[in-house]
Amino acid sequence: MAMEPGQPVSEQQTLIERSRELQALDAAFRELRRTRDGRPRARRRGLLAFTGPAGLGKTALITEARDRAAEHGFTVLSGRGGETEQGSAFRVVRQLLQPSLATMDGAELRALLGSWYDIVAAVLGLEAKGPAPAPDPTGVREGLDWVMTRLTVNKAPVVLLLDDLHWADPESLKWLASFAPRVDDLPLLIVAAYRPDELPPEAGGLRTLAGHHGERPHDLALLTADGVARIVRKELGETAEDRFCKECWSATGGSPFEAVELAIGLAKRKLRGTEDDLPTMRELAAAIKGPGLIERLERLDTGTVRFAHIAAVLGSPFSPHLAATIAALGEDATAEAIQKLRAARILADGHGPDGEIEFLHPLIATTIYRSISPAFRAGLHNAAGETVLAMGYGPTAAARHLLEVPCEGRPEAVPCFREAAREYLRAGATEAARRLLDRALREPPLPEDRAAVLHELACATFLIEPTATVRHLRQALAEPDVDPDLRASIVFRLTQALAHTDQLAEAVSVATEEARQARNPRVKLRMQADQFVWGMFCADDRDSRARSRRLARLAEQLPGRSLEERYILGLRAWDAVLRGEPRQTAVAYAEKALHGGMCWTDENRGFEVPASVALVFMYGDQPRRAEELFSKGIAECVAKGWRGSHLALGQTLAGYIRYRRGCLAEADDLVREGLRIAGEVDGAVPAQWFAVGILIQTLLARGRVTEARAVADEHHFGETTLNAVVYPDPRTVYAELLLAEGRHAEAVPLLASVGEWLDGRGWRNPAWCPWQLRLATALAPTAPEEALGHAQDAVKRAREFGSASAVGQALHTLAEVTGGPAALDLYAQAVDHLEQSPAAYELARAQIGHGAALSRNGRLQEAADRLYQGLEGAVHCGAEALAARARAELSTAGLRPLPLRYAQADTLSAQERRAAELTVQGHPVPVVAKELHLTEQGVRQLLSSVYRKIGTDSSGLAGFLEGCPQPRS
Repeated sequence: MAMEPGQPVSEQQTLIERSRELQALDAAFRELRRTRDGRPRARRRGLLAFTGPAGLGKTALITEARDRAAEHGFTVLSGRGGETEQGSAFRVVRQLLQPSLATMDGAELRALLGSWYDIVAAVLGLEAKGPAPAPDPTGVREGLDWVMTRLTVNKAPVVLLLDDLHWADPESLKWLASFAPRVDDLPLLIVAAYRPDELPPEAGGLRTLAGHHGERPHDLALLTADGVARIVRKELGETAEDRFCKECWSATGGSPFEAVELAIGLAKRKLRGTEDDLPTMRELAAAIKGPGLIERLERLDTGTVRFAHIAAVLGSPFSPHLAATIAALGEDATAEAIQKLRAARILADGHGPDGEIEFLHPLIATTIYRSISPAFRAGLHNAAGETVLAMGYGPTAAARHLLEVPCEGRPEAVPCFREAAREYLRAGATEAARRLLDRALREPPLPEDRAAVLHELACATFLIEPTATVRHLRQALAEPDVDPDLRASIVFRLTQALAHTDQLAEAVSVATEEARQARNPRVKLRMQADQFVWGMFCADDRDSRARSRRLARLAEQLPGRSLEERYILGLRAWDAVLRGEPRQTAVAYAEKALHGGMCWTDENRGFEVPASVALVFMYGDQPRRAEELFSKGIAECVAKGWRGSHLALGQTLAGYIRYRRGCLAEADDLVREGLRIAGEVDGAVPAQWFAVGILIQTLLARGRVTEARAVADEHHFGETTLNAVVYPDPRTVYAELLLAEGRHAEAVPLLASVGEWLDGRGWRNPAWCPWQLRLATALAPTAPEEALGHAQDAVKRAREFGSASAVGQALHTLAEVTGGPAALDLYAQAVDHLEQSPAAYELARAQIGHGAALSRNGRLQEAADRLYQGLEGAVHCGAEALAARARAELSTAGLRPLPLRYAQADTLSAQERRAAELTVQGHPVPVVAKELHLTEQGVRQLLSSVYRKIGTDSSGLAGFLEGCPQPRS
């Protein structure tokens, strides 16, 4: 029996010859249902993909999946790509998530999203409660992961339906590709449909993943002649002739969409399916798509055709009220147009809750859109953009249409593009922002706005095309009468982009010239700070010594009231560390810089100075203070959604601080996490070079030389010469690896070149770069006198800096290259200094070295004490090879290791706290010993434990005790 006009087609008609795909869908649903029943889930079908050219029934399968999921009681989230809306960033993500979020009030949303609220607000179309952050793409991706995971857990099981994925916006595709592997751990099934030949590169991860979950993507086939005959006879009755049915198959090419539409059209004409009906059948088949469809549309009245054109411009699904407003149709005329387009099987009801309408099939929307003449289509887009903006849909929705209008010198469109770009930047959609700002520049803007637009465009391209950023910023600087504050921001971003494109010398030159020309004192100081920053990070800065002198003179005059002044003071503190000035000087400037605060996430200043100030305390034997500052900085980055290169470097340097404290296992974990994050950021990032060097040092300290070599080879460490200053110095680290492998001769020229470079810059601090210590070790077997000279000079430089850890390490190396009985006193001095520092690993090394030397000189009892102490320290640090050496030395001396004590790493005992309090009060060691009924050596060992546990030397004790609660009695 024929269907009534406009009656929906049954799924059985559209899904003929799709039994294999339906079976796969049912099997996936059975697996998903087991997650609700609490049964273990076999991970075979977490992702199903239906692929094929247009018209093969992909959308019908998605619709069937929706219906079957509803029957099972599953939560369904769905999204669909749109051919004309691929430029709307995160459009598909919003389709997936907004319906669920729209049912929640503000409190529920806050509870669901937690600390991620402000980071993902712009992506999801929510109102940010505080100042809207500008997260990086990694932060947005992780925020969306959180939202999707929480929704899945709260509404489990969940089916995610993705139709026309080949037309999804790149931002949504990138997120989906990164999130999809999580189906293994969630009560979630993803069902995707796409045209494989049109799938963009951003979805490559989804394509690969589909093959890893039980089956390859299901490539849909054209219907056979029998399949088309079944569809035709379903509509016309079993009397339809075989030849007629076969001609229908030939006319439709076996396309399910065309076959179903043809059958419905035949039924409307009340044809019987005989040979006499063939001419009419061919006429109907030609009208299903292409020119025939357009001819069919144009037979309708003018208002209906205009409504269809505007619907195609808006994209599917669309608001009928919005389309009617653009078309200038009244309520009755709109209702009539919609009814006629439904009857013509052009439009159908959408699946959303807001009464939206969509095209019956994407092929129809595409055909109609492409049939509109370019000039008329541009006019419709222009009208749509203006109406969308006027009706409060927002600048991003309007800008999508305005992009389709040729540039006609309309500066009034520029504010819309700029505001839409800002929204996209707040959503981490840098490519979409770049596209809009590039168009704003070509519109063009008013002359007085051009520099600002160039600056905004440069900021948008910074993460994706830094060379373009440099070009845009140079153009901005060439504009006349640029506001001084804007010019300062332009210069900072330019120097930053130059630095990121390995042009540090040029960055220094630009900042120097701007500082010379600046007339505003505050701006001039800002430019000077930029000049000093990039000068310090430029590996071949030939003006280093003179620049340091200028910095020192400038810092002496500044009280630190403004942020610009505090940045100068912070740079002075860092320069003092590099040059090996007394650590008290460096720490005093660092404290002065911090008074009043520093922001780690100021987009116009960078985090280089705050990070350097924090590291001043690490090199100055107060690593706990450095850790506190890094924790604050990392928290700022996380809160702002900066979870890419900034977080990678923060984690890496936090790991370096743990390494310097001797917490090797924790350092290993932190640095690997920093390296992992850096690896997920597009393009090479500085954090990778920092992380690789620190990881190699950490592995060497743990005795894992083979693993350290594998890391170096994987990242080509030691083969690349950098134009930027990285710490720890890569060449010195590579030389340490060579020494660990016994390749002393290869290490010598490498270390000598490092020394020549650093001495040329006046950077003399062995705490920052121990090249002299490593060179002494490398030379000791073949040139002992030269080795001794380097070690003695390193001790002198370390004493000038004054940190106990630096002096202790230098004395330890001097003892090693001295050898014999003369070395015993040097070893004892090294241990004495390191006991006054928080450097647990270096203390254990010195203790074991001292113990071994005592053993070789026949002083076995003293050797045993030192070796036991060193063994315990090595085990606590996680230095396996060092602990093995201590055991071997004990065995050689005929001694058996004692049971090790495992004290809590960061908790002071009552006795330790009392010793610390008495020391802070200024009592000398003999007085403390008498008070605690200990020997003086016992007090020194007690205080040494305090320094290692809390991460500071004696100068940081008072600050720690003020903020540390009394231990429970």
